[in-house]
Amino acid sequence: MRTVILSPEASEDLERLYDFALEREMQSATPNFDVPERAVAAIASALRALALNPFMGRKVRSQFEREIVISFGRTGYVAYYKVTEAAVIIGAVRHQRESDYH
Repeated sequence: MRTVILSPEASEDLERLYDFALEREMQSATPNFDVPERAVAAIASALRALALNPFMGRKVRSQFEREIVISFGRTGYVAYYKVTEAAVIIGAVRHQRESDYH
């Protein structure tokens, strides 16, 4: 089992994604303020799974650089990570409709 480590950039990404989801719900005609919490919980659950199965994501540049698609609602998120001997280092987390997260 490997340790899952969030890079400072990935931590900032999670905060940004939470804030974006919260703002979107505040502007909605029928806001559901559980959505931001559920989104972050879905991301956290997927990242925890990498501790047991770090190679479950698709290869990006090499066998050790990967990304995992995290379904949520009609779209979802993508987390970019690197696998080392002792850890899985999360480098970035983006909404699937964003680009340039590598």
